[in-house]
Amino acid sequence: MNKTKEKITVTKGRSYWTDSMRQLRRRRLAMCSLAVIVLYLVIVLFIYVAQWTSFDVTFLDWGQKVGEGYEAPSKNAIFGTDFLGRSVFRKTLYGAKISITVAFWASVISLAIGVPLGAAAGYFRGFIDDIVVWLYTTLSSIPYILLILAFALVLRGKTLNLEWLGLGRVELSGIATVYLAIGLTSWVGICRLIRGEVMKHKERDYILAAQSYGCSSSRIIFRHLIPNVFHLIIISFSLRFVGFIQAEVILSFLGLGEKNSPSWGAMIDAARLDLPKGYWWEMTAATVAIFLISLALNIFGDALRDSLDPKLKVQ
Repeated sequence: MNKTKEKITVTKGRSYWTDSMRQLRRRRLAMCSLAVIVLYLVIVLFIYVAQWTSFDVTFLDWGQKVGEGYEAPSKNAIFGTDFLGRSVFRKTLYGAKISITVAFWASVISLAIGVPLGAAAGYFRGFIDDIVVWLYTTLSSIPYILLILAFALVLRGKTLNLEWLGLGRVELSGIATVYLAIGLTSWVGICRLIRGEVMKHKERDYILAAQSYGCSSSRIIFRHLIPNVFHLIIISFSLRFVGFIQAEVILSFLGLGEKNSPSWGAMIDAARLDLPKGYWWEMTAATVAIFLISLALNIFGDALRDSLDPKLKVQ
């Protein structure tokens, strides 16, 4: 009697994150957008490293005069010069540092406030939920730009006592005022989103199992609930980055941003009076820089959402 031996092939499954990244890599436009984002980040990191190490890099010296005032774009000055003869190209590169730094820290601050508050409100409900809902409802009823302007004006010139961290007293001015004002006023959206998701996850079996084992509320929130909504945090971080860059441009344009260093908003503010005279290159350089990073972040953020959200996954 012949016995047939059957081969059993075991197919190894892919994890959620591996499958998401695989789907993301299939999107060519998203990968091109990621390359643009990485290029901007490399420029910003290079500027920081050059400053920390006192490395002398000519093209980062935005204050150096490279020609006469209001020179049109040429080989010597790719984007022309401003009214003092400084390179607009160098100012545009340096402006990326200000805008991206503000957007990054504002995103971190808003997530650090919104995620724990939303998770606590959705998990505990009751009195805590009422307080959090009242707080973000009140903030969302105030026009966003006016709220940021109010916070920026209040924080300007104030001093933070950080001696308990070993940092001494830190005076808030320029860039610190901007990202604090944006971060402290823009956590409402992520708070509302996390609250709703935690309310759904709270009734699921794995949370009930953790409660039956006697896990504390803080452990359930930070070890079980937040990791299961972490993809929403990543998506929110990438999408709100664009809004924060634009908010920094508005604040700098209104004179509430960094004054000692060039930023895209300050460049637009300085160039708006030059447009009627025919000096268009500084305005164009800042606008194109903002447009490219905003477009890249929007495209990549949408692709990231489609790849990470289980409901939107494309097989």
